[in-house]
This record gives sequence, structure tokens and C-alpha cells, in this order.
Amino acid sequence: MSHVGVPRGTVRKRRSLALLTAGVLTIPALAGCSSDSEETSRAVPQDIAPAARDRVADGSTVNWAVDAMPTTLNAFQADADSATTKITGALLPTLFPMDAAGHPKLNPDYLESAKIIEREPKQVVLYKLNQQAVWSDGREIGAPDFVAQWRALSGKDSAFWTARNAGYERIEKIERGSDDLQVRVTFAKPYADWRSLFSPLYPKEITGSPDTFNDGARTALKNTAGPFQLKGVDKAKGTVTLVRSPRWWGEKAKLDSLVFRVVAPKDRTKALADGTVHVTDIDAATADRIALALRDGSGGQPLTHGPGADLTPAAALRSWALAHGSDEKQAEIAQAAREANRKAVVAYGAEQKALRGYAVRKSLEPAYTQLALNGESGPLADDRVRRAVARALDRQELAETVLKPLGLPAKPLGSHLALAGQPGYKDGSGALGDQNTKEAQALLADAGWTQGGAAEKPKDTKAGSEAEKKDAEKKEGEEGTEKAGKADADEKKTDKTEAEEKAEEKAEKKAEEKADKDTDADKDADKADRAATGSDESAASRAEGLYIVGQDDKPGAGPARSAVTHVLAPSRDAAAQSVALLRQAGAVSGDSAAAKVTAQDKQPGGAAGAYAPVGTAAPAPASVKGPLGKDGKTLTLRFVLPSGPGSQSLRGVGDRIAAMLEKIGIGTEITKVPDESYFKDHIASGDYDLALYSWPATAYPATDGRPIYAKPEPATDGSLLVEQNYTRVGTDHIDQLFDQAVAELDEKASRELMKQADARIWAAAGSIPLFQRPQLVAVDKKLSNVGAFGFAAPRYQDIGFTDRQAAGSPADRKK
Repeated sequence: MSHVGVPRGTVRKRRSLALLTAGVLTIPALAGCSSDSEETSRAVPQDIAPAARDRVADGSTVNWAVDAMPTTLNAFQADADSATTKITGALLPTLFPMDAAGHPKLNPDYLESAKIIEREPKQVVLYKLNQQAVWSDGREIGAPDFVAQWRALSGKDSAFWTARNAGYERIEKIERGSDDLQVRVTFAKPYADWRSLFSPLYPKEITGSPDTFNDGARTALKNTAGPFQLKGVDKAKGTVTLVRSPRWWGEKAKLDSLVFRVVAPKDRTKALADGTVHVTDIDAATADRIALALRDGSGGQPLTHGPGADLTPAAALRSWALAHGSDEKQAEIAQAAREANRKAVVAYGAEQKALRGYAVRKSLEPAYTQLALNGESGPLADDRVRRAVARALDRQELAETVLKPLGLPAKPLGSHLALAGQPGYKDGSGALGDQNTKEAQALLADAGWTQGGAAEKPKDTKAGSEAEKKDAEKKEGEEGTEKAGKADADEKKTDKTEAEEKAEEKAEKKAEEKADKDTDADKDADKADRAATGSDESAASRAEGLYIVGQDDKPGAGPARSAVTHVLAPSRDAAAQSVALLRQAGAVSGDSAAAKVTAQDKQPGGAAGAYAPVGTAAPAPASVKGPLGKDGKTLTLRFVLPSGPGSQSLRGVGDRIAAMLEKIGIGTEITKVPDESYFKDHIASGDYDLALYSWPATAYPATDGRPIYAKPEPATDGSLLVEQNYTRVGTDHIDQLFDQAVAELDEKASRELMKQADARIWAAAGSIPLFQRPQLVAVDKKLSNVGAFGFAAPRYQDIGFTDRQAAGSPADRKK
């Protein structure tokens, strides 16, 4: 599948540079969320057509489609991507690859053992290397390679252009052990995720100097240590070719060569039909084409799908009549149209026949899709509004929308830090609560968003700005009694300063430029969405590129009432809500210290609870009355989505979320932007309120999760340092739990700390996990040990054809 919605370089960057029933809150049922046990869950099994090596033929070439040519073969640089990961996986040592359950497992091809041999006074890990392990130039893999990689990635030398140094900065020294096959690593600070280090391991010739590290491994790897070695990179043809390594000491690769070939997602159906690729990620539409091809088989019956399949007998008769009529001009047009249709039918039939040679292998990708809520500014800076959004979502429905049609288990994801089936997975969503429209509406009412709020005049001051008001009054007094009298007469009017007017003019100009820039992409996305769904959307609710859900004047919607819904709970209960929420998170996570609330957890801005105070009046159904408002402004959120042809499913999820939010009175302004600018210009820059994107799974959440959920820190220029926390939502306590977990050498205790962190991430409501992404891979039927791998890393040496006649056949053979 196309990886729109996954940050480029994410796989490597993640390790870089995210109650009281009688009192204030209501407790949701926390069934199955005991504090001292992991939730029993199973990962969806991988689908790779497994076959014993003796059934796999020697020889032949496999062409594997990738989205783009890798810009670097150095996996530790910022622009490394999924192609980099695939290629280096076949060329370089990975000491602890993930197994089918998403757990790191020692790789016996490179290691005899690796374990902590000392904990006090400092952590020491001893690696015993496989005595046969050598680089392709014949040199033994040893301590010099470990030392060079540590120095390059430690962060102490800025001349090395590296995207991450997590873990390496904790190392104090690396020494040779009792012999050349032993490497002894001493840590200055304890590091629980030590297994994440030195994978992939580069030879010292690459990591030994800034020049070779920065440039030497971008397009070439002369020295490797895997079942394959690099033969060549051809940018003109868009191929990276690997060949069997003669120096490989493990089980010999079955294939002679493995070619990674650039094929755009939109061209993959044709590439499969032409036989130019054997393995490729596909979208649901291509999977449907292959399923239809297999269903139709070789019965010889006319296809009931494809070009002209929806032509009615009446339309066919009319076409024939026009083509053979007396009007020569009309006849010529009709004949040309009929001929074009005939050719399209023949071409489609030929493609369908060729697609019968492929199987769709499916599993769940080791990545999850989330709804991100930007808490830096605007309505979502109020945690009550974020929680209202979260509690308006039917996550089960969203999961079913994407996964059920594909025949995959449709269950919402319950953790930010582990996927179902991984060690340590536990559903922590109870810290926030299930979908509940009334609770969501009550939270919005408590935050001041009411039915009559859009018609209200703006108040003189914002909450918490009393100091500004006093300064203004003092200034007015100094200017004389005449001015003061005038100000007193007009005290209810709000005047804009010159600076505010200029700022507004600048913002309006920027918005107009952005709207012009995104218009073309929005139109294309709307056309793709209509083609994918097979339905026409009304102009009232689907303007091209931009539309407001909840402000579309639907029949029966009726005008919003001017009556204000009053909040009955006193504002002083906000602190009690904060305490209760922290206790709720502790109940879910098993955090015995949750009852102890520190000042860092008492955030300004009103109630911090997941539930509105008892007695808060919930508004009547907002779907009938229109969007809520406050201080003369409607509650409308900017929802940014990618517009590319491979993102129909993501946009479909976005439409459903918008409809769910409409029911509680939140309008959504949906903007569709080009895929290539989605992250850089919108997500990373914070130009959004709501967005959908994905994070990959990890076996090391304490290391990889911290930059994603770390509390943003202010920079010297006034901006925020967000690392990878694009929601801009975080707390000191979450950071502390990550720091404790990454230094905890007891694996079980470290996982418990991660569960506590996850519960608090849920409670903060900056990121709402929705579902694990589907993984659909089209594979030549004769190939084995390749397909939808799920968590597990591929064993490239086992991939090959089980049909011996297929071995040695040309890669571009016609089916």
C-alpha cells in the first residue's frame, strides 16, 4: 500500500532527535484492565506462503516494487525511508530483528549470545559474535566496527550528519573482550533498550569518519555482511540490484538476484499484469481487481466488470443506431467511441487474465493510524475540547470501515506504545472513556461552547488576562479624565490595535495564498473520492477542496437557538477534576502513585478531566441545531487530509470523523492537500487542527515513543521544540515515565511504566489511536516466504520460487 500518512524516515527517526461517582467525575467500566497483568491479545498472523527451503528452487530474479529510489543507504540519516530499510535489511547485520510477535529476537547469523553481565556499578553488555561472521571484503566483524558506529552516533561530534543518537549517548566505552569475537559495552547510564543498538551495523570504513558517513553510504555500500551484496544503483531505470553474496556464511540465498524497482502506486496494477514486478504493496482497489480475476477464472464468460460493463441494452442499441445511422458526423463519433471501448475491454480482459497469476497476501502492517489533535492553539488548546472530540468518535466503526471489507480483524487499537500481540500491549483507552455523545456535549458546555455562543458579542477580556485589563485601565487613567470618560461610555466595545489589524491582514493574506495553492489538489482528490465511493455528493455539503461540516444548510437543520446552555458546576471544581482524571489514569495503568498529584499535572485552562462535572447541562443534539459557538465564533476545526489517489481510504475515515463531530456541534473545515506537502507544510509546521497520519510499531517504546509524546519545550526564538510530537500536547509526568522506563533494566517493570505512560497519553487526548493499518501485498503465486510479513523482518535468503520451471524465468515475462 502507499505509505501516505507515514512520515518519511519515520522508522529511523523514531529513535532520534510521540473517579468519583458521587463527586465530580463518572467512572467508565474498566473491564479487563487489571493493573498487574497484560491484556491477552494475538497479532494477526503473517501471510507469506511459507515453504521449507528444500522446496524452494535455486536461481532466478525477483522484482520488488518500491515507492521511490532511496535517497540514502545510510539508515541513520534523516532522509532514510522504507526503501532504505528494505535494502539494508538484505545487506547489513541486524542483531535483534523483530519476530512475528513484534519482540526483538537474537539473530544467530551474527551473534552467539548477547546479555547484561553486570548491573552495578554500571551496566555492561557482552556480545559474543558468530565466529564465521565477516564483511564482504573478508575482514571479521568485531569491536572496531562497534566503536566506530558508537562514535558516529553518540552526538558528541556534530560533523556526523545523523538523525538520531538515542541509546548511543548513554555508552561510556566499548572494549574488546577476552578475544576478538567478544565486544564489551559499558554504559554510563542504564539503558533498557540496549538491543536496539548496532542495527543495522555498518563497517568501520563507513562510520569511521564524517566524510564516509555523510556521503560514502548514500548511493553505494562497498562492504556488506548479508545474504546479498549491492551490485548497482541505476537512477535512470529506477532500480537497485542486489546479488547473492559469495562471502555469506549462513544459509545460501535462494535467489540469484533481487531487484528493487520504482513503481508508482497508480501504475502497479499494470506492472503486475505486464510481469515487471513480482512483489508489491497494493491498495484495496488493486486487491479487488486480483480477487475478481481469480473469481472469473478461465470460464470464458464475458466479464461483468470493467469498461462497458455498466452499459445497458438500451444504451448499447442507441450506440449501434448512431454508429450505423444516416448522420455521417454522428456515426463517425459513435464508431470511434465504440472502437475505443472495444480496445479498452480487450486490454482490461488481458490484464485480468494476467492478474490470475498473483495472490493477495494480507495481514496488519506494523503501524497504526491515529487522529492527531493540535493542542498548541485554538479551541483544541483546551483539554476539555480535545476530550470531547475523542469521546465523540466511534472507533469501532472507523476500524470496521477500513479493515472489515478486506477480511481483516476490525478492532480499535488500545495503546499508543504497543500493538495487539506485542509483549506489554494493554488497552489503556479506559483512561479517556468510550464513545459517549452526551459526555462529549457536556465537556464542550463546560468549556463554554454553547448553542447561542456564535451569536454572542466577544467579551472584553479573555480568561486569565486580568493583568492586561489592569494595565489598560491604568493607561487610560493617565491619559486624562476626558479619555477615561469616553472609555467608560464605550466600555463594551472592543477596539483593534494597529498591530492586531496588521496581524489579521497578514493572516488573511496567508490563508488566501494557501487556499489558491491547495485548490487544484482538492479538486483532484474530490474526483478520486467520488470515483472510489461511486456516489455523487451534494454541492451544499461537498464544495471542491473545502467544506464545512455542520454549516451546510441541510434541510431540517433549522437555525441555531440563541438560548445559552448554562454550566451548573462551579469553576473551582476544575482542580478536583484534574485530580480525579489522574487517579483514573492510574487505575487503568496500575500506577500506585497516581493519587499523588503534583503541581505539574495541574494545567491551566479549566477542567482537566475526561468527563464533565456532575450537573453540567448537556446541549440538545447538535446535529439538529448546528455548530456550537463562544464569544461570537463558531466551533470549527481545520481538518487537513492528503489528496493523492492512494489516500481514498484515509479521506473516507476523515469524512466519517467529521460526521461524528457534527453530531456534538463541532464543525470541520476539510482541506485536501498534495501528498508531498502534507507533512512538511501542514503536520510538522502545525498548520492544522485535526489530521490523520500513522506511526510504525516498535519493539522499543521507551526509546522510540519519547520524542513522539515528549512535552514541547520553548526555544529561544519563542517557537516550540516539538521533536516528533506534532500534536504539541505533553506533560512533565509523561516525560518522567519514559525516562524511568528507559533506565529500568527489569523488563517487566519497564513495561509497567510504559502502560502508565500510555494511560496518561490517552488522558491528554492529543493523539487518538484508531486502528492498525492493513497490509496488502500482491505476490506471484509461485513465490514463497514473501508477502505480508506483519511484525517480522523478512528472511531474504529464504525467498524464492517453489515451481522449478519459474526459477530462471525472465523478470519481465508475460503472464
